[in-house]
Amino acid sequence: MVTALIVAAGKGKRMGLGYNKQYLLIDGKEVISRTIDVFEEAEFIDNIVVVVSKDEIEYFKENIVERYGYKKIEAIVCGGEERQHSVYNGLVECKRSDIVVIHDGARPFVKKEHILETINMAKKYGASALAVKAKDTVKLVEGDFFQQTLDRNSIYFIQTPQTFQYQLILRAHEYAKEKGIFATDDTSLVEQLGKKVAVVEGSYDNIKITTKEDIYLAELILKKMKFFKKEVAIFV
Repeated sequence: MVTALIVAAGKGKRMGLGYNKQYLLIDGKEVISRTIDVFEEAEFIDNIVVVVSKDEIEYFKENIVERYGYKKIEAIVCGGEERQHSVYNGLVECKRSDIVVIHDGARPFVKKEHILETINMAKKYGASALAVKAKDTVKLVEGDFFQQTLDRNSIYFIQTPQTFQYQLILRAHEYAKEKGIFATDDTSLVEQLGKKVAVVEGSYDNIKITTKEDIYLAELILKKMKFFKKEVAIFV
């Protein structure tokens, strides 16, 4: 069984909206709904677990799950203090799963073919994640000065989904909990076990909506997607 674990418990303080950025409307539809749509429509995803803040569970049920009639959402889980805690809470609900696809609720433009590729790589290697190559020159800074220019061909910016064999990612989280290890993403926890994570090259459109500037970028990406969809329809 392949489960999509969508993490949507963050408050998005950097956005300064006064409410969770997951419910921000882009072209009339919530960010979180656009994200769920991708996994709901993907035939290779068997079920979905969503992690939301405790005080938003009822709102999410009524205004997202029931409103859009999602069929694959099997559990809505209460988030924790940090993202790492939220993911672990979600993993506990994935006991029947063989593969878990962990994805940020604020990344609504992930492509289905990229999700599938992470699943295939996780089946083969145990762990995989989407990433994109650095476009700009990357430098190491110490204090007030540049110390070293890094080879940008070897630098990738990590994205989600990050996809794992269930027992591996559960063990990584339990090990981190036992050792007091905190990380900003799940691949880092797997690396703590000495395991390698396979790279799947993703898309620069797979942005995480974090700041107000990202809203305008998201609207442009959506317009581009609609334009190319129309172009394809014309030539089919």
